[in-house]
Amino acid sequence: MLGRGTAGACNHVSSAEARSRFLRIIGECVSEARTHAGLGSDVRFRAACFGMSGGPEDKAALLKEVVDADAWLVTHDGLIALSGALAGENGIVAIAGTGSLVFGRNGSRTMRAGGWGYVFGDEGGAFWIASQALRAALRYEEGWGPKTVLHPMLLELSGAKSANEALHLFYTPDWPRSRVARLAAEVNRVAESGDEEAAVILGRAGNALAELAGQVRSTLWGPGEHEPVSASYIGGVFRSTAVLTRFTEALQKGWNVFVKRPIWEGEAGALIEAYRLAGILPNLREG
Repeated sequence: MLGRGTAGACNHVSSAEARSRFLRIIGECVSEARTHAGLGSDVRFRAACFGMSGGPEDKAALLKEVVDADAWLVTHDGLIALSGALAGENGIVAIAGTGSLVFGRNGSRTMRAGGWGYVFGDEGGAFWIASQALRAALRYEEGWGPKTVLHPMLLELSGAKSANEALHLFYTPDWPRSRVARLAAEVNRVAESGDEEAAVILGRAGNALAELAGQVRSTLWGPGEHEPVSASYIGGVFRSTAVLTRFTEALQKGWNVFVKRPIWEGEAGALIEAYRLAGILPNLREG
């Protein structure tokens, strides 16, 4: 990897203002990466791969205004996450940040599971973990759930006088999903201190992510394929030892899936896919 570039968010590009922001931010990323790599602005690339969150359909034409390349792949972030985590090999990756999804590839066949968003899914993601913690606090406050340290923890961090007040705060602009999702780290801390309700939530998160990965395994490899399938993981939720342990154990025992630490992250996965497009086959396991 010769150069990197970073800039802000540029997910949706449906409006004129969003289109302009998208072109500016992608342009800044590419320009910074070119500079770090010692390349001029007139360089033409053999291949370019972009893994975009929110879907690639509305972005392909815009990206060609920023980068000059012979071959193109505009795809989703699940593919580049998998390619980076397993160094281009077939397998499965679970992504659990604010939300969650699982993506798998077996040769030319691919499948994704989950990633439905915070209203309808994202089980095992950080927002889901935080919302389950609030539910546990509400149950305790209303008298039909067990006592849990999650209740005072959420009141302290939100500044609310009750779990019900915290619930309403989390619907306001002051508490966007990203801020609520950051509470997942506190749920993990409470679980490590011995709180049973918090530990149950993290266990359910690991099981949910394993279930998604297991369904991808059974669809892409089928019951007759007995060799273990490789899987990996990315995202802040997997910093929780409880989530990662449950995810790993459930997959290895129930689905014949061997979980590996990720080799690289998504940007390296995009580079690997660009290599593939250009017909370049380096030794991808060399650091």
